[in-house]
Amino acid sequence: MQLRKLANGRFVMDLSELFLSIKSKVNNQADLNLNAKVFKIRRFDLSRYLVVFIMLGLQSQSPFADEMVTEVQSSLSGSDHDESQKEPKEGASSGALIAHDSASLANEISAIITAKQHPYLKRSNFQNRAEDLDALYKLAGYKLLWLGDFQADKNRADVLKLFEDAAFNGLDSADYDVQTLQNRLPAESIITSNDYKQLALYDTAISLTLLRFVHDLHYGRVNPKAINFNLKLREKKIIDLPTLINSSVNQGNFAQLPNLVEPKLKQYQKLKQALNTLVLASKNSVPHNFVFTKPIKPGEAFSKSQELETFLVSLGDLPKEGVGSSKEANQYTRKLAFGIKKFQSRHGIEPDGVLGKSTVAQLNAPLNDRVTEIELAMERLRWLPEMNTGATIVVNIPAFQLWAYDDINDFEANIPNMRVVVGKALKNETPVLMAEMRFIDFMPYWNVPYNIVKKEILPKLIQNPGYLSSENMELVSTFGNDSKAVAFSAGTISGLNQGTLRVRQRPGKKNALGKVKFIFPNKSDVYLHDTPSRSLFSRSRRDFSHGCVRVQNPDQLAEFVLKNQLSKEEIEEALQTQKTRRVVLKKSIPVLFFYTTSFINQHGNLVFYPDIYGYDAVLKEELKKSVDLSDQELIAPPPAPVIALDPFGTTTNPEVDNASERQP
Repeated sequence: MQLRKLANGRFVMDLSELFLSIKSKVNNQADLNLNAKVFKIRRFDLSRYLVVFIMLGLQSQSPFADEMVTEVQSSLSGSDHDESQKEPKEGASSGALIAHDSASLANEISAIITAKQHPYLKRSNFQNRAEDLDALYKLAGYKLLWLGDFQADKNRADVLKLFEDAAFNGLDSADYDVQTLQNRLPAESIITSNDYKQLALYDTAISLTLLRFVHDLHYGRVNPKAINFNLKLREKKIIDLPTLINSSVNQGNFAQLPNLVEPKLKQYQKLKQALNTLVLASKNSVPHNFVFTKPIKPGEAFSKSQELETFLVSLGDLPKEGVGSSKEANQYTRKLAFGIKKFQSRHGIEPDGVLGKSTVAQLNAPLNDRVTEIELAMERLRWLPEMNTGATIVVNIPAFQLWAYDDINDFEANIPNMRVVVGKALKNETPVLMAEMRFIDFMPYWNVPYNIVKKEILPKLIQNPGYLSSENMELVSTFGNDSKAVAFSAGTISGLNQGTLRVRQRPGKKNALGKVKFIFPNKSDVYLHDTPSRSLFSRSRRDFSHGCVRVQNPDQLAEFVLKNQLSKEEIEEALQTQKTRRVVLKKSIPVLFFYTTSFINQHGNLVFYPDIYGYDAVLKEELKKSVDLSDQELIAPPPAPVIALDPFGTTTNPEVDNASERQP
């Protein structure tokens, strides 16, 4: 045997002569057949040689190498009962050792799970993943999953590759101890170790990390309540992660594992595609810096056209054949301007095709920043419970837009889409929430919130007792369409201050809610509504409200919501009359007020929006904590049993009946 020098300067043993020698001995002994038992060669000895061969990454030049591998694999799959019952001698593979004393290994694995601490990993405490880890090893009979045979070696390599490529799934590989798991796998630990604790520690480290990986993909890494995202909890677990992992182990297929656990929402899937494009672009892009002294229009000279073309092609804003002939190499062509228009649209800039100040600023923004924005968007989408098919209304707060989907997974250019005005940043921010739209009020009253009465109306009313009348407002003791107005008196100011009197605005041209109000009961008491202040919709930044969301086309939204109840003519009539009318929906419609600075619109384009509330920065800080989420905080508890009473006051619940005596 000889030492062979590798490209990295290290020396390794050339085992081709070893395999050739074994082959030669076999051929020279006519009394031996191909059975490892007859060869007097132990199955685990053959396994050891092959594992060494694979772990050192050698590519033997021996013509017998491939045949030798086949013989060893055949031997390993054979039934050598006599040899398997013998004591494995020193140097045998870990697979042989484990088969010999599986009880000791099971004890070590159980001890690690019971301790809920893992010394190999940065997040050593795994209290919230211990139940799943135990379930996984219970399915496997508390045996090693990632060490001991050829399939385990392949599975381990595939899983480590998943962790290494976590960025393509919108995750951070640093959260999954990739380097540690790779460094703690010396070849000799697999072949010669009889330390069951060491084997159990390494195997459970991979299993625990994989559980964390799939849990993060399915549920997200942050509890949305921690950053005031008031989203609905999941009703139940729909995926059994330990069973799914065990199935992947048995099938030797981990490439599809992320697809099985991540959200199925089309928005998520399209963002993931865009992320992969940007991740590759950021890795392969050449640093650039576009500097202009004045705006450049199509047809004008431009020395960096080739550089701009390459960049736009990498982003998908321009096809590879976009620029054209070399004669236009130093010109800002119309074809380049076409790519810039798409780029501008995706970054909230008026798509005029001109290379101006705002456009250049976005062109020079680091691609990694955009990658991060998509990662944050994907993280937020993981928090959503499973969305049912059917009508859904989505407001993306930083986009200042509303989409009304017949099916949230159908991306069509003709779906209702309109501008909205949202709550003022740093003052009256529109909350993130999920609720069910249940009814609509045409020609509504505006029930003025107490904080607005106290901060804005009372000071004006004190200075001008006629203020309420001038604004078409009135006093009431309680809110409600049928409530009667209360006359102004000496105690009015005190009553308003204490909250025993309330203010509402009557229907009409001055009404802050306009002609229609879309109501979905929620703790924040916000809703969608029309507005008389139409000019605000023409502005690019539209955060002006007290928290509710004003819609640009309320008649169009009413037609979407009531399309199975009222005709277009009936809706127009309701919008013109001065009488308040409530229409209860036959079927409630889910409403989602969401916040994401990257979004795939109905045309399938990736668009970026300004972080008006600073929520991206908040989420980045929360992600740095890198904690295991508790399933109890993510899954809604089962509803409490309904306890009915019979006419005599006793329960009809047998458990309760048996726990207490009946009263006479």
